[in-house]
Amino acid sequence: MQQFLLWLPGILYAMTIHEFFHGYTALKLGDPTAKLSGRLTLNPLKHIDWFGFLALLIAHIGWAKPVPINPYYFKNPKRDMGIAALAGPLSNIGSAIIIGLILRFLYPLMVSNPVTRILLLMLLFTVMVNLFFAFFNLIPLHPLDGSHILEALLPPEYAMRYREIARYSPFILLGIIFVSYVIPGLNILYPIVFLPSEIIMKLILGNIPFFF
Repeated sequence: MQQFLLWLPGILYAMTIHEFFHGYTALKLGDPTAKLSGRLTLNPLKHIDWFGFLALLIAHIGWAKPVPINPYYFKNPKRDMGIAALAGPLSNIGSAIIIGLILRFLYPLMVSNPVTRILLLMLLFTVMVNLFFAFFNLIPLHPLDGSHILEALLPPEYAMRYREIARYSPFILLGIIFVSYVIPGLNILYPIVFLPSEIIMKLILGNIPFFF
């Protein structure tokens, strides 16, 4: 229960800010779908996918309920869909950097007090969850954001072929998750999700320990 309460604020924040910026970016590009459906909000209950929430809590990888986006509103659907998809992970990485830099300066003051020490742990976990969430969603497999980003970057003929095989992507993704957590020494997710997260955490947090 203690671990759950320490991770919970970071999970709720990461999911909420991620989906909010999907919808906000789509709105700026001409698509009001998220706003009209009541999803352009910072209320975390509107964005929770309960299976993805539990996966993030248990395995530190997960997803939120996708914000509805209608690419037919975009002037350049292929490009703008990629931009809207990228906005989610970028909001998580930006949040992690901002919170991490604040903690880097406040750490000496917060670590010595029992009350602020708990807050410090929550904020450290928030940094970690945001980075895990960002890099996991950047994996170029449908339905993750990375698939829309990759499709926007591919030439039209290759993008079409990519869409044809996208139906197999969820099974590939589940296979990667299964192998990473079940087969020892074959953690495919580590270099894709956890290693870049650790590198960024070390850069922004300096000598602050991740756990203490």
